Amino acid sequence: MTLFKIILLALVGVLILALALGFWVHSRDRAQAARVWAALETAREADPPAFDPAMVADLPEVAQRYFARAIEPGTPLHRLVRLEMAGSFIMNGNAMPMSARQILAPPARGFVWQAEVGTGLMRFAGSDGYHRAAGRAESWTKFWLRGLIPLVRVGDTEDHARAAATRVTMEAIWAPASLLPQFGAQWVQTGPDSAEIRFDHAQRIAPMQITLDAAGNPVEVWAMRWTDANPEKVYRLQPFGGRMLDMGRYAGFLIPTSVEMGNMWGTPDYAPFFRATLTRAEF
Repeated sequence: MTLFKIILLALVGVLILALALGFWVHSRDRAQAARVWAALETAREADPPAFDPAMVADLPEVAQRYFARAIEPGTPLHRLVRLEMAGSFIMNGNAMPMSARQILAPPARGFVWQAEVGTGLMRFAGSDGYHRAAGRAESWTKFWLRGLIPLVRVGDTEDHARAAATRVTMEAIWAPASLLPQFGAQWVQTGPDSAEIRFDHAQRIAPMQITLDAAGNPVEVWAMRWTDANPEKVYRLQPFGGRMLDMGRYAGFLIPTSVEMGNMWGTPDYAPFFRATLTRAEF
């Protein structure tokens, strides 16, 4: 056997080993997302209490205005929601088609967001997730190009979990029952049409800021998020948020059906990287 053939066989062997390892790691990533999704499913109550406007009678005016629009009287107060969405994910100024499904159990249990982004050879897929149980939090961001090449695999650090926890609290806007004081939300009115919302189980997380229109529809949400989404790639507090572009009603809840979100909200450096329209919501 010539030296060339030996080298060629060795390269083929290394390639096969690399593919096998990649397949195994990718399978583990998918298994983690499936495991947490299943765990969050257990957060859904079979027979939750129904909404009564008297539940919010002692809240600030802006909160009462929100709940008068967000939850119809008599609605079962489910705090877990499954979402399906389509839209764009924007990287380096390029908008790529995106479709995703998500399970969300705010403000403290967690979420799994599973997405496919891009087309053709540049299609990548994976998930973001956060899960808090038994006093421990796990979080991740794991995406693969064509299921073969890892593009990003980060998580399970205190910094990443803190950033993910802020996302859970902000996305409570998709689960209005979780914003009720009966479930640990604390409202403080900060202006004629604005409020900040803190959560009993998320004391280390900056409060969510919300602005409403005159009818009570949310028009923007934001928070100071612990993130390394900056040129220096250093974790620090930065404003993260966006706009609610449209609303729709599902199972007695009025929730945003079209949103735009990005880093550095409210500053000249604001750059939305996520635009999505809901195609399904199930409580």
